[in-house]
Amino acid sequence: MQLTQISNPDPSQSLAYRVARLVYAETGASSLHVAEALTSMIANRARGTGVEIESLIVNSELFTALNPDSVFHSRLSVKPSNRGFQMCLRVARRMLMGTLPDCCFGATKFHHTDSIPDWATALGYIDDVDGILFYL
Repeated sequence: MQLTQISNPDPSQSLAYRVARLVYAETGASSLHVAEALTSMIANRARGTGVEIESLIVNSELFTALNPDSVFHSRLSVKPSNRGFQMCLRVARRMLMGTLPDCCFGATKFHHTDSIPDWATALGYIDDVDGILFYL
């Protein structure tokens, strides 16, 4: 009889954890609504572009928190026990299971209200949630 060791994978490396860290970094988990809206935007963008979520969530042009000079970058190292992060993790898991409704009206782009990227000047935003503007 041959035994095979089964190891528990590091949950912090799971897709849900990576999505939740990014959503937490961008939103600060200021409300459930903004966490759901940004997570919905990630799902919409992945569906609309055909890009896998794993590839989408490392796009530093789309997610400013990924840039080391961003004011939100330090939030990426949130402790897993943080209540806001746990909320984002639950939302990310719902999105990955397909049970999160579209909470951002089909949006596929976003930015924070404190800056306006060039692409946003020609578009009208469709939703404003806690200081984040969403666009089609």
